[in-house]
Amino acid sequence: MNTIDTLIKAALEGDKFSISRLISLIEREDESASRILEKIYPHSGNSFYLGITGPPGSGKSTLVNKLVQHFRRNNFSVAVIAVDPSSPFSGGALLGDRVRMDKKISGSKCFFRSMSAGRVVGGLAQRTKEASWVLDASGKEIIIIETVGVGQSELDIMTAADSIVVTLTPESGDGIQIMKAGILEIADIFVVNKADRPGAEENQFTLERMLDLKEQVKSAAPWRPPIVCTSAVRGDGVSELYESIILHYNFLKESEILQQRRELQYKSELIHKIHQEVDEILKENDIDENFFLELARTMKKRNKLPHTVAKMLARQIFQKSSMCYRDKQSLIDDLLSTMEDEKEGSSLSRL
Repeated sequence: MNTIDTLIKAALEGDKFSISRLISLIEREDESASRILEKIYPHSGNSFYLGITGPPGSGKSTLVNKLVQHFRRNNFSVAVIAVDPSSPFSGGALLGDRVRMDKKISGSKCFFRSMSAGRVVGGLAQRTKEASWVLDASGKEIIIIETVGVGQSELDIMTAADSIVVTLTPESGDGIQIMKAGILEIADIFVVNKADRPGAEENQFTLERMLDLKEQVKSAAPWRPPIVCTSAVRGDGVSELYESIILHYNFLKESEILQQRRELQYKSELIHKIHQEVDEILKENDIDENFFLELARTMKKRNKLPHTVAKMLARQIFQKSSMCYRDKQSLIDDLLSTMEDEKEGSSLSRL
């Protein structure tokens, strides 16, 4: 058994060093990353993924810290992925969240990881999902993903979490009206944090009115997001938030919405990776920036519609790759057959 297999085996048994090492290899896109994910992924799918998102300065990290304490008191093993702003010098995470985490709740049942957002928009780091799969496979029951806090654009959390908590502060004020078409639409639970400050009740009332209006415009959803007022620093309201999270998790399981959400998450990841693979195919065929510039010049001179050129080029590429299918099921069946053939012919040892 080689080093990678040893690390994977230890990570599946919950070894923190091995978990950290695997995530690091995946983050830096080591040549072993694909193999690690192939081995790890089948062991994932058992954790509950909780997303904590909201504007910068809304107290997300302090709230996460308090929630971890509650989960541990109830004997849940917990992992936290804190997506931090990236350093302008090294490009790495600034690690602010790890510094603020309470050392009293460290131990074998807790795992904290800071990841750099880099240039990725959407609130998550490039490898957040892959890192969460490693933590899932290692046996962590609760995985909390705290986004970097970039406002309305951090909607990627929908593709990574089962339940989403949106944090706001009394100072949000009219910002709720601006954000309601974006980030507020994804909330399963609202938190008005720093509720000991003036304006908290007004914020709560505004959120309630927004939810009422939403129900008038659309048919009432089976789950109405509760609004929890907290003061994370003092610990006020955190127990109520914890109870709301557990309530929502039970609702997801009982209504089968959890399965539906995870299928949509898989679909989103699949489409994202297909786009990446297509980019790689283009590069392998020397279809790069220079090619597109030459293509643009040629087609522009002939006054060809860009949409038509793109459609024809895509067809040419996929026809040459023997990937032009009219029957969707045939494509799926061929994919499954190919994957099984590769599995049987693989020299990789099973754990």
